[in-house]
Amino acid sequence: MLSPNDYEIILASGSPRRKDFMNQIGFPFTIKTFDVEESFPKNLKGKEIADYIVAKKSAPFKEIIHPKQIVITADTIVWLENEYLGKPKDETDAKNMLQKLSGKSHEVITAVGFLFDGQFDIINEVTEVHFNPLSEIEIDQYVSQHNPLDKAGAYGIQDWIGEIVISKINGSYTNVVGLPLAQVYQKIKSIIQN
Repeated sequence: MLSPNDYEIILASGSPRRKDFMNQIGFPFTIKTFDVEESFPKNLKGKEIADYIVAKKSAPFKEIIHPKQIVITADTIVWLENEYLGKPKDETDAKNMLQKLSGKSHEVITAVGFLFDGQFDIINEVTEVHFNPLSEIEIDQYVSQHNPLDKAGAYGIQDWIGEIVISKINGSYTNVVGLPLAQVYQKIKSIIQN
């Protein structure tokens, strides 16, 4: 197992799922977050949106980062037929999003930012997700039982939807949960080794 030596890793995310994934990597890390509004210019599309928000989340750390620290920021979006689906505002918004996703394919895009030694790098991962059709009853049941308000596109692949509704995925499963783990591990490894 690779050791991060004298590097200090900071995860700039309050997501419990991302925290769990970072624990799986096995590197010691701390969590520090700033409140950042996840808005973006309307002309951005797909990957550009995730990249823009990740850069925004990294910005407050530029003034306080020390040498030998790696700050990791992440943003996951759902991109459906040229439309951005972020975290729903409320349950009605969540139901509308799930109705849009029902019976269709969409992309889950995660941008992960790495701030270190005066550099800022972004990696992207895109996973194609196929939904079976959802009935109104199923949507209502999911929204009432699975707290979709903190999830891009109003769903978590690790929930009931992933077992029952998602017919297939092309790409990284952990990316759909919120952090492309293999890619993040390789990037941390390359930073430490270089």
